[in-house]
Amino acid sequence: MDLSITTHFAFELSEPTDVLLQFEAADTSGQRILASSTDLTSDHEATRVPAQDNLGERLWLRSEGLIEVDYSAKILVTRPSPEIANLSAAPLQTMPGETTQYLFDSRYCQAEQFQSFVSETFPHGSAGERIAAITKWIATNFTYQPGVSDTHTDARDSFIQRQGICRDYAHVLISLARASGIPARYVAGYAPQVDPPDFHAVAEVYLEDCEGRGAGAWHLVDATGMADAAGFAKIGIGRDAADVSFLTSYGPCNFLRSSVSVETIPNE
Repeated sequence: MDLSITTHFAFELSEPTDVLLQFEAADTSGQRILASSTDLTSDHEATRVPAQDNLGERLWLRSEGLIEVDYSAKILVTRPSPEIANLSAAPLQTMPGETTQYLFDSRYCQAEQFQSFVSETFPHGSAGERIAAITKWIATNFTYQPGVSDTHTDARDSFIQRQGICRDYAHVLISLARASGIPARYVAGYAPQVDPPDFHAVAEVYLEDCEGRGAGAWHLVDATGMADAAGFAKIGIGRDAADVSFLTSYGPCNFLRSSVSVETIPNE
């Protein structure tokens, strides 16, 4: 699937401030950048650095005043979209070393506290069947409600409130997966069916490789039901939202506005 992405956001810095940005789609396995353009209205040049696990890039910017960011891209997504329930667990002993971190608790995902819940609620089935059941449980029991969560809301808060946005859905899914002994990570990206249009967050779980290329592979899962693997462009990945924020300011920052548009490009 081909995606056309247009993003604009603006923020104001009252004094010289370091800002870390991550908003560009990554050139990585399962997706290819056909064309892209990034424009920052700043007197200072941005410095590019590798993002988490070398998936995508971040931009360091030290500036002040009004900063406007315009980004556009055309992405070819070639990622397979297997039925999660049909996948078995990937042996933990053979997974890459960097995958181990996605079994541990993180700032927004306290997996250890959910171990009793997942054992009682999802006691049977393969790893893939458990992920499918967890995803269905969240979709059934949660209400998508903008404005009820903020940057302090973690998976425990969302689990109690049973409502939130994509970020909160992803944190709960990640926590329940890790509590089941299944590596899970947070993925920020773009998808055409997101309503309202915005940066989108999903989970990614480490299960068997459906294409038989190794012991395991990462598979996208979206409990909100708005995105699927075949129509999702990754920006970056992390342990939770703290690792993949599109804007992290190390000083006073007044966020002004943002708009995101993602459309599918018809095949000619």
